[in-house]
Amino acid sequence: MNKTELVDFIAQDADITKAVAARALESTIEAIKITLGRGDSVSLVGFGTFAAGKREARTGRNPRTGASIKIEAAKVPKFRPGKALKDALN
Repeated sequence: MNKTELVDFIAQDADITKAVAARALESTIEAIKITLGRGDSVSLVGFGTFAAGKREARTGRNPRTGASIKIEAAKVPKFRPGKALKDALN
């Protein structure tokens, strides 16, 4: 499912227009991005938790040349699924 299909599903399921569904989805994604950027987490009970993690700096290898390269530390998004989501898949 891509973003357009998700907007269509939300609009049909919530009985709202596609424009309103698209704005709601964009707002939700933006809120998650801003919250993770501050270092906080977003918990959606039954669905899961979005959190910001840290990846330490490390040394990697360029696969083409074999030369060692330095990979800088970075913040990375993480998602931990909730119990209801796990149960829905099994």
